Amino acid sequence: MSRSPLVIREVTEHDFLAWKPLWDGYNAFYGRSGATALPDEVILSAWSRFLDPAEPMHALVAESDGQLLGLTHYLFHRSTISIANSCYLQDLFTVAQARGLGVGRALIEAVYAKARQAGASRVYWQTHETNTTAMKLYDHLAEKSGFIVYRKPL
Repeated sequence: MSRSPLVIREVTEHDFLAWKPLWDGYNAFYGRSGATALPDEVILSAWSRFLDPAEPMHALVAESDGQLLGLTHYLFHRSTISIANSCYLQDLFTVAQARGLGVGRALIEAVYAKARQAGASRVYWQTHETNTTAMKLYDHLAEKSGFIVYRKPL
C-alpha cells in the first residue's frame, strides 16, 4: 500500500461524509449496527460537539492521499486525584486496509501531544478484552491500569 505521508489533523465540518463510514465501522466492531445502531441524533450531537470550540470533546482523523484512514475521539475532564485534567481517548478506529501501517499509533501519539498541550496529567482508554490485535499496540504505548470497568445503563 504505497501512500503519501500520513497527516493527523482535527476534523472540519467538510469531513462528515468521509468520517461517518469510519464511525459506522467502529460502532459495528462493538456491535452497534443494524437494529442496535446509534440513533442519528446521537451521531449528529457528537459531530456538532467535535466542531464546537467550547466543548471538551475533540476528533482527529488520519488522512493520506485525500482519504481518511482512521479516527480518534477524545475528551478532557476533571479528576479527584489530580489538579490537571485527564484526557480520555474514547474511540480509535482505522480502516482494515490501513491496519498495521502505523495509523493507530500515530492517532494515539497525536492525542498524547494534544493532552500535553492542554496540560492534562494523563491519557487513558479502555478496550474490549477480545480486542487482542489492538492490545498488542496498546501494550507498547501505555501500561494496563489493572482496573475493571463496571457500568449500568440508565
